[in-house]
Amino acid sequence: MPDPFWMGDVMLHRLSALAICLGLCLAIATGAMAAHDPGKAVSGGIDEYKNLSPAITLPKSQNTSTTDHSRLKELQGPFADGPAVTKACLSCHNKAGEQFLHSIHWKWQYRQPKTGQILGKKTLINNFCTNARGNEGMCSQCHAAYNHKTYDFDYKNTANIDCVVCHDQTGTYYRTPSTRGSPACAVMFEGKTPIDWVKVAQNVGKPTRQNCGSCHFYGGGGDNVKHGDLSSVLTAPSRAVDIHMAADGLNFPCQKCHVTGQHITAGSRYQMLAVDPEGTGEPGERRHAASCASCHGNQPHPVTSLKGIKLNGHVDRVACESCHIPEFARGGVATKTDWDWRSAGKLKNGEGYYIKGYTQGNGEHRKTYKSIKGSFKYAENVKPVYKWFDGTMRYTTIDTRFDPAKTPIEINSFKGAFDDPGSRIWPFKRMNTFQPYDKGNNTLVYTHLWGKDDAAFWGNYDMGKAIAFGMKQAGKPYSGEFGYINTISWWPITHMVAPKDKALACSQCHARNGRLANLSGFYMPGRDGWKWLDWLGWLMIAGAFVVALGHGTARFILCRKKAIAQCRDEEDKKCRE
Repeated sequence: MPDPFWMGDVMLHRLSALAICLGLCLAIATGAMAAHDPGKAVSGGIDEYKNLSPAITLPKSQNTSTTDHSRLKELQGPFADGPAVTKACLSCHNKAGEQFLHSIHWKWQYRQPKTGQILGKKTLINNFCTNARGNEGMCSQCHAAYNHKTYDFDYKNTANIDCVVCHDQTGTYYRTPSTRGSPACAVMFEGKTPIDWVKVAQNVGKPTRQNCGSCHFYGGGGDNVKHGDLSSVLTAPSRAVDIHMAADGLNFPCQKCHVTGQHITAGSRYQMLAVDPEGTGEPGERRHAASCASCHGNQPHPVTSLKGIKLNGHVDRVACESCHIPEFARGGVATKTDWDWRSAGKLKNGEGYYIKGYTQGNGEHRKTYKSIKGSFKYAENVKPVYKWFDGTMRYTTIDTRFDPAKTPIEINSFKGAFDDPGSRIWPFKRMNTFQPYDKGNNTLVYTHLWGKDDAAFWGNYDMGKAIAFGMKQAGKPYSGEFGYINTISWWPITHMVAPKDKALACSQCHARNGRLANLSGFYMPGRDGWKWLDWLGWLMIAGAFVVALGHGTARFILCRKKAIAQCRDEEDKKCRE
């Protein structure tokens, strides 16, 4: 049943416009509403500098570093490899190594405090390349570590930290797999220009969007494949794509929101904040949460107009991102929406092949089939799926048993409701995949994809053999029989914030077939209606009209009779005279 509160809200929408206006005038007159200062700029960022007052302002082109690394004797080289550079870095930055060991960027593992689940690339299964476990040699391209070859990697050895992947300022640094793959895959990494280790070591600085994006833009095996709102476009976006990162906008680096202190970075999809009640609205005051409210507060719109006040009234129900990120995968780079592993393994003349069947907005051709991965679909300028979200994700892990008749299986799930004060309407990307599973145990599986051995699927194209090897290597039970099952995963959308004039209009949600058409359990003006209430409203309007018309008619008739009577009285008076 609909909540009576919302029924009352409908009545208020129909009967109380005058009261709202009077209340607004009274609130403004009594100074109950704080003035909104649109001229404030966000300060802070890296939290070591959060207490600077006033904030130091330097030209954008001026290097703020206090050290010219090219003059340090420790960095004169020569360096044989990356670990040699790390050794030199840690000889001066002698606390950085120990700090970084506690970062999720390093550990690949995270215990969710609310659910108790052990998460992270070390253990989780996804519905892209399916799993990093057993494929560390390839997947560690996006791990800030050297020599990460197997699950048994030494996560306490600071000598293996890759400092330059985050701090290189030359744009010439790159990472390659730590182990060899099959010849068909290894060819992707051949012919690269050798890294100039001295040049890289001497040209370091605070991480840029390019540093962060070298991993985060290319997760899942390609540009913008995974998240949908993180693509190479964000290296230098236009204002239309992201107002915060555009050079002619605010030109923020990632750390402006994902504040970093002692190498620990704020913000994680494993522990999100659906609601940030501590948001101050004072830029720079609270920077330990990667949320909109941490800068903009929970009353972000100007209160100088009725529209601003009404929009602020949505904050307790709607996430900022829902209105201010109207579409994702903008700017010309598509995101992957569907992946079908069932078609993987097809060969031509005994060799794997690919088909480039999609041309994205920037003119680049994307692969719609690869023998090593199967078939794909892409999309651009995608309208999100909107769901009530309380901030906590729950994951289907390798140990989770499920009913294969109840598909799709959610790789990650969440809950939320309109009557839960800890939930908000959030925008999501939905990823759909057919991927391998254990038909005997009804669990997902670890698939051994990368390697030079004869069990790696990216070389032998034998899925059964790849699963058997992956499960045995991980010490997990496997029935020996596999199939393919439909899965979905949900990716909260938080980037690609559009300029305010491109935010969603009221009518895009408050409509019968609007963006929130599929959210149920509550009444929303413009979208919903009850016939009896509508008829009652119309009857009230019609009744008011009839009463007004009758009253006016009666007054007209009575006034006319009075006027006639007066005229007669005057005529009679003249006759008597």
